[in-house]
Amino acid sequence: MENTHHGRPAARANSKQSVKGPGKSSSLDMVEANEDDRLSKLPDDILLNIVERLDIADAARTTILSRRWKQIPAVLSKIVIMAGSFEPKHKEWSKLTSDDIVRANTTVLEATRSILERRAGSLYPIHMLRIQFYLGDESILIGQTVANTMTTQKVASAEFTILTKVRKKCANNDLLTYGKQFMSFFDACPNAFGGLVRLTLENLRLGESDFPKIFSMCKQLEFLSLYECDMGIQSFLEVEHPQLGELVIVCGRLERVDLKWAPKLTKLKFNIFRCKDDPFCLGYVPLLHTVSIINVAFTWHKMLKLSELLDKAAISNLTLDFKSEKIWVKPEGRRQLLPVFHKLRIVNWINIAEECDLTWTMFLLHGAPNLKELHILVRNHLCEMVTGKRRELPVVCKEKDKGLEWEPSTSDFKHHNLAALSIYGRFHAVDKLVRFARNVVEAAVNLEDIRLYKSPVCVRCKHMLQEWTFEETSWLSYEFSKEIPSVVRIHFPSLGQVFSK
Repeated sequence: MENTHHGRPAARANSKQSVKGPGKSSSLDMVEANEDDRLSKLPDDILLNIVERLDIADAARTTILSRRWKQIPAVLSKIVIMAGSFEPKHKEWSKLTSDDIVRANTTVLEATRSILERRAGSLYPIHMLRIQFYLGDESILIGQTVANTMTTQKVASAEFTILTKVRKKCANNDLLTYGKQFMSFFDACPNAFGGLVRLTLENLRLGESDFPKIFSMCKQLEFLSLYECDMGIQSFLEVEHPQLGELVIVCGRLERVDLKWAPKLTKLKFNIFRCKDDPFCLGYVPLLHTVSIINVAFTWHKMLKLSELLDKAAISNLTLDFKSEKIWVKPEGRRQLLPVFHKLRIVNWINIAEECDLTWTMFLLHGAPNLKELHILVRNHLCEMVTGKRRELPVVCKEKDKGLEWEPSTSDFKHHNLAALSIYGRFHAVDKLVRFARNVVEAAVNLEDIRLYKSPVCVRCKHMLQEWTFEETSWLSYEFSKEIPSVVRIHFPSLGQVFSK
């Protein structure tokens, strides 16, 4: 068969007898022509599949392989250009210098121009355009290049992730500087922001009129993530947007977020809030089904009532992460919770401190009659806890389960829909976990299986995931069998992956 790998030995054999004369091709030229011909015959979808799996820098290098490959950037459907790909490999992001950031941004600009300007007049749509860059002088040029592409070509989904030089623990002056710098960039590239579907921002202190301006301009926005973004200490953020489907709020000095009108919002995540009252207020959010709340509670935080916080929503998936510190949710009765939790199907209780009793968690089972899956993670996670001298500060809660007293409204309560109970932990306080499991089994009449997982670890923990040993499973099986009916099976599956929030 010609033009296949089987033809290469013949080409090499002929090359020994070939002598280049006037008007004749050398054997090297012939081999290159054959290679070029084979690449040219690959279907577009195969070439695209190969190139779209590469880093953008490597994808650009493929253009020198052959005339056929040179045209590939013009038909790419997925374009991902990340500043992190161009940062020095030996440095952590926290140690990057101004020169490092300028170089990374300049390379992002060059790659953006090289790829997008080469597509001028292309009839192939871009299904995903994702660009990560630092806020800086090059930002406007990157934004304008993207805007030109959106004007001349079909871009189904465009995403900006905009980083700042100082990534963590920004001073107030830095927040103000970055806020002004971002709005200058925003005003210079309205068409780029007008076509964005996803936007991730960090470390911005904006003016009172800036967020309404952003929401008004970014009409296509479906995903918005804000890390340490606000309008000043104890500021209020109002959200009104017709397309927004997912909102992530991390840290920041916002006193409250008012989700006034978000008819397509389905997912809401709050990660660390400093306000002493409810961190958000739900207005018109008819499609909201997934809520995740993560917080380290201090003495000024009040106990949140989920019936009030999630009023006007009927969610199906709830995650509460206590960061191994004080429990900040108040147990409530069935009558208060049923209007909010009648559609609830999945609940994750994450990072409950090992010294806390678990009886209080049963209130959620009483208020969510259609609950299918219950996952609980009990551990003292040193990477997230308040440790050292900070532990002695007066704002740190010493009693982590204070105020969690709860009594069921009826002693013969039965739950008929719970099908899965998963417990993650270090199992140092196994008696508490056994009592919790027994309470769940007594209430959940159709529960047949309990899955026990080793506590997951994060990158900072520096521990390797381990399999259960025979001694561990034997000991835990014995402890659980003393309280759990034999009809309920105890499983010890491998963790497989880190517990998902």
